[in-house]
Amino acid sequence: MSAVPAPAAPLHPVSVVGIGADGWPGLSGTAREALRAAEVLIGGARQLDLLPPECAGARVGWPSPLRPAVPRLLAEHRERRIAVLASGDPMFYGIGRALAEELGPEGLHVLPHPSSVSYACARLGWPLEDTEVVTLVGRPAARLAASLHEGRRLLVLSADASTPAAVAALLTSHGFGPSRLRVLEQLGGEDERHVDGIAAGWAHPPGDRLNVIAITCRASADTLRLGTVPGLPDEAYEHDGQLTKRHIRAATLGALAPAPGELLWDVGGGSGSIAIEWLRAHPSCRAVSVERDPVRAERITRNADRLGVPALKVVTGPAPVSLAGLEAPDAVFIGGGLTAPGLLDACWEALRPGGRLVANTVTLESEALLAGRHKAHGGELVRLAVAHAVPVGGFTGWRQAMPVTQWSVTKPSDSGARSYKGDRS
Repeated sequence: MSAVPAPAAPLHPVSVVGIGADGWPGLSGTAREALRAAEVLIGGARQLDLLPPECAGARVGWPSPLRPAVPRLLAEHRERRIAVLASGDPMFYGIGRALAEELGPEGLHVLPHPSSVSYACARLGWPLEDTEVVTLVGRPAARLAASLHEGRRLLVLSADASTPAAVAALLTSHGFGPSRLRVLEQLGGEDERHVDGIAAGWAHPPGDRLNVIAITCRASADTLRLGTVPGLPDEAYEHDGQLTKRHIRAATLGALAPAPGELLWDVGGGSGSIAIEWLRAHPSCRAVSVERDPVRAERITRNADRLGVPALKVVTGPAPVSLAGLEAPDAVFIGGGLTAPGLLDACWEALRPGGRLVANTVTLESEALLAGRHKAHGGELVRLAVAHAVPVGGFTGWRQAMPVTQWSVTKPSDSGARSYKGDRS
């Protein structure tokens, strides 16, 4: 099948103009001139309504969903001068990203306005560089959970007027009910308003849909502490015993070495702990957890939501069959099913050049298999043993957990990799 040709790019650079709640009066002279000169004005209904009659270009509202419509609208008006309206800074969680992906920086003339985050930090006296920003626009509220730490200052970009109440409920359910919330509405506009309260007792009705939520995180005394490095407490997970325990998990994530933007296959997901802590390593990390048991697969999803990484993709079914068609990974962890015919070969074949494969086992049969692969491919073969102090009568002794054999290896950079297509025999 022949590829569909890309739509022709506009003949003139597209002006991308940031506009705030203060509307036309808040724009610079350069931004106003770009909007006056435009023959086509594209934006949301609220943004277009802020423009005066002197902006005489044809007004085109964004359809829903927005992203697929971008190339079509640009192509439809390619011979005319286009201006696109954006909220605040177009390149900060704004339409500027999609436009840059389509046209490249040379095809754009970006005129930013102060973002809602800049306004919020100015109102609160918070240093912008020390303030973490979490967007819930088009994203589940569960992702906020990964950023909850005692004393941390967060700014949340709201999806709509219902977001503050949803955030208050999430904070309370995660043990951060004492946190202070300040909702800043219509920042920079004539109708700017601030609402203050505590998450556990949040009773304010929905206000303006254009709002930012400032959170000063405070944990309850009995809240389980979750750190930022691998090795979360086992109690953080719902599980049925199929859980890579804390100390082994930390060593395993160390061998997998997550880096921004990389994709992990977690094969034999169990409770999803390896994939979840891979995702918590950086917001841009991606992961797929493959689990044959539907009950466990649902549990993985619950754990991911609870621990702030709802983007975890869960595939229910046996490996290697369920690996078919998945994007080639940068790293693979095999925590179960090592003796399944073809599993190790499938994972090795799909792994990107330079990618890492880590496999753990406690059985002699699987250990023999890993020893053979270590001989063939190299890497590192280690045995991990953990003992816990326990009461022995009136004294204390060591209770040894089952030792774990771990094989970790990096695929040579000259090896091929592709999406796994399944058994081709």
